[in-house]
Amino acid sequence: MASLRHKHEAPRGRYTPNLWPVWIVAPLALIAAGALGWVIYHYTYDHFAQAAADQKPPKPVNINDALKATVTALTLIGAVLAGLYAYRKQLLAEGDAHRADASQLADRYTTAAGQLGHDQAAVRLAGVYALARLADDWAEQRQVCIDVLCAYLRMPYEPDPTAPSHKEGEREVRQTIIRVIRDHLQDPDTSTAWCPHDFNFTGAVFDGGSFTASHFRGTASFVDATFSGGTVNFSGATFSGGMVDFGGATFRYGTVDFNHAAFSGGTVTFSGANFSGGTVDFNHAAFSGGTVTFSGANFSGSTVTFRGAAFSGSTVTFRGAAFSYGTVHFVEAAFSGGTVAFSGAYFNGGTVDFNHAAFSGGTVAFSGAYFSGGTVTFRGAAFRGGTVTFNHATFSGTVFVWGSLPVPGGA
Repeated sequence: MASLRHKHEAPRGRYTPNLWPVWIVAPLALIAAGALGWVIYHYTYDHFAQAAADQKPPKPVNINDALKATVTALTLIGAVLAGLYAYRKQLLAEGDAHRADASQLADRYTTAAGQLGHDQAAVRLAGVYALARLADDWAEQRQVCIDVLCAYLRMPYEPDPTAPSHKEGEREVRQTIIRVIRDHLQDPDTSTAWCPHDFNFTGAVFDGGSFTASHFRGTASFVDATFSGGTVNFSGATFSGGMVDFGGATFRYGTVDFNHAAFSGGTVTFSGANFSGGTVDFNHAAFSGGTVTFSGANFSGSTVTFRGAAFSGSTVTFRGAAFSYGTVHFVEAAFSGGTVAFSGAYFNGGTVDFNHAAFSGGTVAFSGAYFSGGTVTFRGAAFRGGTVTFNHATFSGTVFVWGSLPVPGGA
């Protein structure tokens, strides 16, 4: 009883099954087998006796038949129990193997994380590749591995090689992380794809990097990130149902390129972002049901271009945005059911260009916008059912071009 009590009180977390001692199990098993055999024998004997009595003339019971039936039944029961035992043993073996794999994967994670914190860039690079391979092998903890790589990019970074805090080889490590992430976003149908997962780059510093042809189906946060020089490339990327958030991000003379990107049901937000001399390029992008918002963004000498973009049932909003000598191009864009809203936007010497754009059912709204200087052009634009509204807009010295001749605002 002491042994049984000891096993019953075994600490949680142990994997060895709580089994009774053999000296208890063996006699109990023999007694159970004997009792079962006795029951089966009497049942079969009664069955044969009834069958013999029903015959005419009645025949005596053949005890050998009852014994054979009993042995057969016991053999069948034994075979079933043996199968159950083998199945349980297999489960235990698989559990041991799974725990061994989990232990090995955990060790690999610890090693890779340690390499990422090493002083030498070459060791950190090895840690990046090791963590990426681990994410491929460990589906249950793939998001954790992705989070570690993203956390590395969120760490303080000085891109200027002449600055005292600049780390030798750090840019190569960070660019490698971006390439690894991009490579895992290329084919959403592979078992090792990272497309459905989330990426947190909040507050990170980017001086370049490529996410070309990537498929984003989860959430990617670039909130409060800084793009200082270089190009962050999303050319040909697909955003379907997920969200990419650049809220509060700062763009200083850098470029974010969404050339030929496709937005279908997803959301890209630049709310509250600050553009200072930088460029955001949506040339030939396709918007079908998705949303791009620049609400409250501040454009100071920067450029946002949608040249040749196609808007079909989607929404692009610049609500409350401020344009100070910045430029927004919609040259040759096609609007068919989509909406571009500049409601409450402030234009101070900036330019909004819709030259040669095609409107067929879409809407461009400048409701409540304030124009103080600057230019809005629709030269060569084609309107076939589309709408441009300036309800409650305020004009002060703005020049509008509706054809080949400029029309001064407020004239």
